[in-house]
Amino acid sequence: MTCLVSNFICFCVCFCVCQCARVWIPDAEEVWKSAELTKDYKSGDVSLQLMLEDGKNIEHKLDPKTKNLPYLRNPDILVGENDLTALSYLHEPAVLHNLKVRFIDSKLIYTYCGIVLVAINPYETLPIYGTDIINAYSGQNMGDMDPHIFAVAEEAYKQMARDERNQSIIVSGESGAGKTVSAKYAMRYFATVSGSASEANVEEKVLAIGNAKTTRNDNSSRFGKYIEIGFDNRYRIIGANMRTYLLEKSRVVFQVRTHCSMFAPLCLYSGSANDFLYTRQGRSPVIDGVDDTKELCTTRNSNNRHLMAFCELVGVTYQDMSQWLCHRKLKTATETYIKPLPRLQATNARDALSKHIYAKLFNWIVEHVNKALVTNVKQHSFIGVLDIYGFLASFFRWICLNFFEQFCINYANEKLQQQFNMHVFKLEQEEYMKEQIPWTLIDFYDNQPCINLIEAKMGILDLLDEECKMPKGSDDSWAQKLYNTHLKTCSLFEKPRMSNRAFIIQHFADKVEYQCEGFLEKNKDTVNEEQINVMKASKFDLLVELFQDEEKATSPTGQVQGTGGRTRLSIKPDKSRDTSSKEHKKTVGCQFRNSLQKLMDTLNATTPHYVRCIKPNDFKLAFSFDPKRAVQQLRACGVLETIRISAAGFPSRWTYQEFFSRYRVLMKQKDVLADKKLTCKNVLEKLVQDQDKYQFGKTKIFFRAGQVAYLEKLRADKLRAACIRIQKTIRCWLARKKYLRKRSAAITIQRFTRGYQARCLAKFLRRTQAATFIQKYQRMYVERKRYKQKQAAALAMQTILRAYMARQKYQALLREHKAVIIQKHIRGWLARCWYKRCLEAIVYLQCCIRRMRAKRELKKLKIEARSVEHFKKLNKGMENKIMQLQRKIDEQTKENRLVNERLVGLESSYAVESERMRGELNRLRGVEEDAKNKANQVSSLLEELERLKKELSATQQEKKTIEDWAQSYRDEMEKMVAELKDQNGLLKKEKDDLNRSIQEQSQQMTEKMTRAIAEETQQLETDLNEERSRYQNLLSEHLRLEEKYDDLKEMALSSNVSKPGHRRTDSTHSSNESEYTYNSEYAELEDGTRGREDVTRGIDTSLTLKLQKRVTELEQDKQLLRNELENREEQLQRTSYINVFSFQARGAELEYESLKRQELESENKKLKHDLVEMRKSLLGNAATGAGAPGSPAYKVLLEQLNASCEELEVRKEEVLILRSQLVSQKEAVHHKETMTEPSVYKDDVSKLKDDEVKQAYVGLKDTNRLLEHQLQTQRRTYDNEVESLRSELQNVKEENNRQQQLLAQNLQLPPEARIEASLQHEITRLTNENLDLMEQLEKQDRTIRKLKKQLKVYSKRIGEMGAGQTEGQTSPGQMVDEPIHPVNIPRREKDFQGMLEYKKEDEMKLVKNLILELKPRGVAVNLIPGLPAYILFMCLRHADYVNDDQKVRTLLTSTINSIKKILKKRGDDFETVSFWLANTCRFLHCLKQYSGDEQFMKHNTSRQNEHCLSNFDLAEYRQVISDLAIQIYQQLIKCMENILQPMIVSGMLEHETIQGVSGVKPTGLRKRTSSIADEGTYTLDSILRQLSAFHSTMCQHGTDPELIKQVVKQQFYIIGAVTLNNLLLRKDMCSWSKGMQIRYNVSQLEEWLRDKGLMTCGAKETLEPLIQAAQLLQVKKKTDEDAEAICSMCHALTTAQIVKVLNLYTPVNEFEERVSVAFIRTIQTRLRDRCESPQLLMDTKMIYPVTFPFNPSCLALETIQIPGSLNLAFLTRV
Repeated sequence: MTCLVSNFICFCVCFCVCQCARVWIPDAEEVWKSAELTKDYKSGDVSLQLMLEDGKNIEHKLDPKTKNLPYLRNPDILVGENDLTALSYLHEPAVLHNLKVRFIDSKLIYTYCGIVLVAINPYETLPIYGTDIINAYSGQNMGDMDPHIFAVAEEAYKQMARDERNQSIIVSGESGAGKTVSAKYAMRYFATVSGSASEANVEEKVLAIGNAKTTRNDNSSRFGKYIEIGFDNRYRIIGANMRTYLLEKSRVVFQVRTHCSMFAPLCLYSGSANDFLYTRQGRSPVIDGVDDTKELCTTRNSNNRHLMAFCELVGVTYQDMSQWLCHRKLKTATETYIKPLPRLQATNARDALSKHIYAKLFNWIVEHVNKALVTNVKQHSFIGVLDIYGFLASFFRWICLNFFEQFCINYANEKLQQQFNMHVFKLEQEEYMKEQIPWTLIDFYDNQPCINLIEAKMGILDLLDEECKMPKGSDDSWAQKLYNTHLKTCSLFEKPRMSNRAFIIQHFADKVEYQCEGFLEKNKDTVNEEQINVMKASKFDLLVELFQDEEKATSPTGQVQGTGGRTRLSIKPDKSRDTSSKEHKKTVGCQFRNSLQKLMDTLNATTPHYVRCIKPNDFKLAFSFDPKRAVQQLRACGVLETIRISAAGFPSRWTYQEFFSRYRVLMKQKDVLADKKLTCKNVLEKLVQDQDKYQFGKTKIFFRAGQVAYLEKLRADKLRAACIRIQKTIRCWLARKKYLRKRSAAITIQRFTRGYQARCLAKFLRRTQAATFIQKYQRMYVERKRYKQKQAAALAMQTILRAYMARQKYQALLREHKAVIIQKHIRGWLARCWYKRCLEAIVYLQCCIRRMRAKRELKKLKIEARSVEHFKKLNKGMENKIMQLQRKIDEQTKENRLVNERLVGLESSYAVESERMRGELNRLRGVEEDAKNKANQVSSLLEELERLKKELSATQQEKKTIEDWAQSYRDEMEKMVAELKDQNGLLKKEKDDLNRSIQEQSQQMTEKMTRAIAEETQQLETDLNEERSRYQNLLSEHLRLEEKYDDLKEMALSSNVSKPGHRRTDSTHSSNESEYTYNSEYAELEDGTRGREDVTRGIDTSLTLKLQKRVTELEQDKQLLRNELENREEQLQRTSYINVFSFQARGAELEYESLKRQELESENKKLKHDLVEMRKSLLGNAATGAGAPGSPAYKVLLEQLNASCEELEVRKEEVLILRSQLVSQKEAVHHKETMTEPSVYKDDVSKLKDDEVKQAYVGLKDTNRLLEHQLQTQRRTYDNEVESLRSELQNVKEENNRQQQLLAQNLQLPPEARIEASLQHEITRLTNENLDLMEQLEKQDRTIRKLKKQLKVYSKRIGEMGAGQTEGQTSPGQMVDEPIHPVNIPRREKDFQGMLEYKKEDEMKLVKNLILELKPRGVAVNLIPGLPAYILFMCLRHADYVNDDQKVRTLLTSTINSIKKILKKRGDDFETVSFWLANTCRFLHCLKQYSGDEQFMKHNTSRQNEHCLSNFDLAEYRQVISDLAIQIYQQLIKCMENILQPMIVSGMLEHETIQGVSGVKPTGLRKRTSSIADEGTYTLDSILRQLSAFHSTMCQHGTDPELIKQVVKQQFYIIGAVTLNNLLLRKDMCSWSKGMQIRYNVSQLEEWLRDKGLMTCGAKETLEPLIQAAQLLQVKKKTDEDAEAICSMCHALTTAQIVKVLNLYTPVNEFEERVSVAFIRTIQTRLRDRCESPQLLMDTKMIYPVTFPFNPSCLALETIQIPGSLNLAFLTRV
């Protein structure tokens, strides 16, 4: 009534004199129709004159009793709102029309109605449930985005984390409305945002049971379920639990027509579904498009398709089952009788057993599903999803029969509707109290009387239970009790006129008539005990498990259960089934009432969220809307009740800022005050006189229904008047501008005409004078040309004759010269061949003689070795052996010296050969000088030719007198020449045309090739970027998996309970470690810092598995070592017959190796023993939790693990030492065998008992072998260089020949051209020579550097051998009295070499002070950019300088792991991440700059080249550090994204940068009840300040400029992608004015790029999709030309994005128009051929592949000073 009165008042006030008022009138087909007033309404009129939308005029009669006027339509700008409560007029037709417009025109299936989400089933798969949509809704307020099931799920998740209160999502609606799918998407959202999408999959585990085909749904849920999704204290899914309500068992034995049994597919085991009564009653056992035979595969085919098939399937005997299906047992005090059953009772018993088996099986499935979803982690909170009752329509009269099942459904919905009404009323009351406005009690429908009628004492359920206890109770007697009890006392209970076995209940939505037939039997729900015993005896284990705890369940009267019936499953199916007999005797109605009460208690203990699913039509047509069916469901599901409660109070609510922004145009300048709240109050009092129409709250203004429409009309009138005035002024300005333009044009035309005439006269005079001048010169030109032709002909004849004579003479000289050269080369080649043959013969003879002598010596030594005296000599003692070894070492030293001398000799021979080659080169240059001299002689000959030419010309002058008689001939020749000239002109013209066409073709080909090359280059760059992106994505995925592993390990091991908080995803801290970082050195390094931390860790199963794997690998290594030792023993045993004493000499070594092997075996046994104890401890204490931290078993296990780790490291080192000794011995033996000295070397080795001396000897042999190899390499290098010199000589000779040819050609040229060509050739030759010499010089420099480096390495190795020799002179048992002095004495440096020395024990201190404890905001802010990187590299240089590979490896490993550790600890601090990104890149650049590679040394100074690394190639570590830099870069991007994410939407979309351009539209309840309190509004300036802060921080840290550009590009991509995604998901942002705001904001971002000099970084291009979307909001959208312009303009947007923006386009003012459906279809047709991704949203998680261009440093290492604030005093400058 309040809504109607409000409409009437508003109608009278606003539209009483307006004929164009639009209203809603009832209609039989469309429920409501829109019409427009054609005649003013006056008080007292009994009808209205209306015109429908199709142009038909009608007369609408008013109700003579109420005189109520029809409902008013909302303004067009309010149509299609996201929230129905934002409508100015709240009534049924407005709600229905808004839903229809959104569903049909905009293809939007979700709409808010206050706190309710209305979801309309589209019967079509929509791309709005992907991971990108989930990420877009994650963390957003509910009113900020378009309505969606994800928004409701996000609100529930957020309130659970914020308020520490459990939540519930209640999904209700008709069967086929999409309740189950909505629940599935809600659970999928929880699994995704909680970071456990891959582990949970709750929706897949609980939504696939208990479904069947119905008339309205092919996959209808035949039971109610409440799914509790459990979360831990970090709000991640840990498990779930499903509760079920009111399982429909009657469908097992009976289906209405067109329904399908739930067991139809199972019937394929024994035949067709049409062969069985239970499955053929519905006459529709097959679902269209589903082949049950194909899905389940027929496995059996039985002859008896009835009872025998059943008995065989369930594993019971045919005799027992047939006996108790047709008989029953009656017990008395003394006897037991077996009585046959009538046909009806036997059928009922069969049906009861079938339903009972189904219920038990369903119980078992639910129990096991819950077991699969249970977890051992303690549940912190939960979110419940209630999917309630989708059987049949519950409230509509057109359903002919309603039975016990529909009664229970309606009872449950009455309880839920009462809870819903109370919650809505509570929210309204809280809102009014919060805003402190006066309010009166809102009258809303309370259905408590209806609930009392059902569940109160002497209610329907109570009387039903009482009748079930009666011995002869029946449905008829129960109906009479209902009539007698409630017919006269309760107005909600009625009796049908034509039936005595039915009753009517007035539910909250409608009246429903119930048939009493079957109520008693379904309420009792009993089964025969003998049949249960038969089932217990089944051979099928599952069936026995189902009935193992079954007790006798009979009705109080002993009757057998009838047809139909439902039962309630246990609320918690996993509990024990042991219940008392009293509990077993409870009726279905009593059990259902108790379970429903528990459900209501659960819902009342949580915060509810409502989803109402609407079925748009009964034919499952996609996007088809039936108004009748929709309005029936809206009335039934409580949506209109929400509207009525809201409309009864103040449905429209504005904040003061929103009201001021929207209606600023209605205010005068003097009305605007500093206090906006006071301004709004003053203006509203002037605009609306009735103060009851609005109320002022603390933060909002509350309006009655219809007042917003009135204010919108005032605003539209004011804007219309302003538009008219603006149009008047603009038109005047345009007309005057047009007149002035015409006047100026006329004056300009006159001026130009007069000037043209004057220029024509001047031109005529000039042409006359020019013609005279041309004639004079033309005549002169003809005469002069004739003379020139004659002169040229004479000169040409002379030139040809003289040139022929000169060429003949030159050819003779040239042939003679070449013959001499050929003779010289042939004689030299013959002499060299003879010399080589002699040399090879001599060498071969020497080899033969030396081989013969060596064989004699070998034979002599073998004879000597067999003699007894030789054995005596071998046993003289260790001193003789040491002396022999010393002599051998001296000999080897002499040999080494000889090798060095040979190397020096080779170098000297190389120098001599080089000098010889240089002499040859000088000789050739002398030959070239001779050629130049001869060229001078040729010039003198040319002078002689010139003199002869002059004489010839004199002779020609004399001949002129003779040529007079040939005048006639000359005329003919001239005529012929003229003709030839004409022909020549034509040919020239054709030639020009051809040249022009050739040039055009060439240009086209060039352009085509350029385009092809550009496309290929672009494709290659794209492939490279994709490959780089793929690699970096793999790195990030590896990082994510390691983070996930760390999180799981912390959850399993850590005993600390994390504080509750709202966490969305896994931590982004980096814990990635590359394969290069896992080594024993770092393990020892970390033991000191993590010793105490390991004590607090729990039992790590993965560590135990790794330990077992390592023990297995150690056993394999030990076995391999044992096999090698055995092979070695066998080899020695084979040679033992030669000498017994040699066997004794090897005995000591074998004894040592056997001791090692025994020690390894004992240690291995110890490890196995510890591992067995560990397993026992784990198995013994797993159930009692004795493995918790602090327990004895835990300590024992921890000690064993630590000891095992230490022993593993020791064993590994010992195995490596033994393996290296064996390998070295094998190599030495193999080498000596190949050098034809096996016996001598074995004898030498067998003499040595001391391992150290033996190793020194073997090392010296290896060194000699290496020197020999180096000598051979040098020899090959020398041969190659000689060959190159010879080729160079040949090139010089060829060049000489070429010069001679050029000289001969030059002689034929005129003198001027000859001189120019000679100079040009000389310049070219000299340039090529200079380039060749420079290249040779560079090669020599590189060779010298390489030789110096090798010489340095050899010197160090010789020094090490010398040290080993000194140590080897002392046996292991002797005491060393004098200290051993090192061979290499460090060179004393006078200047600082740019290196830092530190001790091994100071490495952890270095890492701690320089990395772990260094704070960018503290000490690092005053340092040189990249100073930590320089210090680390200088320490690395010293380790390389001293050739300490272990120190290099540990330093790099510690550095990498420490950087990862600090990033994991402070990864959310932008300054820390930026600081270490800059230092990591600088460290990488230093490794490249000082690596010694030529490509990185181009920009080095000579001093920097001296600082290059000399001993180690760190290319692999460069790759590891590059990967680390990529991880840090990705961490930096994530950190920036977390900072920018809250600012982007507010600053780019919501904030009005240009004040007054975009007015705020009326908002609904969702926008007002934001789940997060305002924390300050971000603006575009906030974004720009944050970007400037990022840029300044990176510049301060010394980040590479190219890297800064990549970071800025990624920042702008995030801004553009997030803004565009929110624009695509927010209907209120898609307007013309918002497009202008976005374009202005983008221009400000471009200005920021321009100020920072970053316009070329590609950041602007990333905003192109956003720019085009803003342009799309502003362009015209009507005609085909507009569609073509849009298609060509929006090339960066996908088709889905363009269509989405057009669908969401919403006018903010009445002057704007909506986009028609036809225009959108035109756009889709034009864009149909586009090949693009169908994805709607941009990927905000996409990161561009990063590159690190090499950026060398100009800073000299020796000039770097270490500040004292770094606490690095232990570093020593070197």
